[in-house]
Formats: sequence, C-alpha cells, structure tokens
Amino acid sequence: MLKISQGQWLVETLQRFAAEAGVRNAVVISAVGSVTQVRYRGIKAGAKLPITEPRMTVHDEQGPFELLGLEGNMVPNDQDQCDCHLHILMSRSSGEVLGGHLFDARVFACCEIMLSEFHGEGIERHLSQSGGISTIYLEE
Repeated sequence: MLKISQGQWLVETLQRFAAEAGVRNAVVISAVGSVTQVRYRGIKAGAKLPITEPRMTVHDEQGPFELLGLEGNMVPNDQDQCDCHLHILMSRSSGEVLGGHLFDARVFACCEIMLSEFHGEGIERHLSQSGGISTIYLEE
C-alpha cells in the first residue's frame, strides 16, 4: 500500500516507489483520493491505427477532482525502468466523470493506492509499430 501526499506527482511517485522497493511488475488494485493538474488522453472517435498524436486528444484539467478509480500495470520498459500504464476515472463536483490514459496528476489532498506485485520473466513494455503505443510483450 502506498500513500501519496498532497502536492506530489502520482506517476512519478509510483515509479520512485517501485525503484526503491525493487518492484519490477505490479498491478494497481485500487486507488482513492483527490487529484489536480491532470494530464490524460483519449482516442478520437473514428481513429485508425496506429494511434498517433493527431488521432488522440490530450486534456489538461486543473480540478480538483475526486479520484474514482485508477487501474493499470507497471512493468519494465526497454531501458529496464518502471513504466506505468494507467487509466484514470475522476469526477468534478457536479458529478460529471472524466477519464482516459493518465500521463500524470498532482495529488490534491491525498491518494491511497493498493498495488499487487506479480513475478514473471520476460515481461517488458515496448512501442508497438502497428498500435502506435507502448504495449506489454511477453517473451515466449
């Protein structure tokens, strides 16, 4: 379990935690809290593969938002560093829900994240030429 304090960057803190704890592979089980300064993306309607910048919309939202959900995984990239692939769900005070692929967010009041580490060999994330995004590759 990881508690991220007010003002800290969520993804950066997750990556630092993984490096310090020696965690190579993990999944996010749950996350609650609040966030601000959220940068995330969505894929445009009708987009074709590969996913390129013109085929996605990047959003920068100030918030604050209630963190409703965070899911994803953490695996090494081709430089053997922790790579987080995360999707966020958050709500405005009106109840409107926003979400997408999370680049990063600053914690507003606090954030409590439950991780589950898993063990396996030959798991890495690399850029998929056909998909245009970083994807998990499993060594066969």
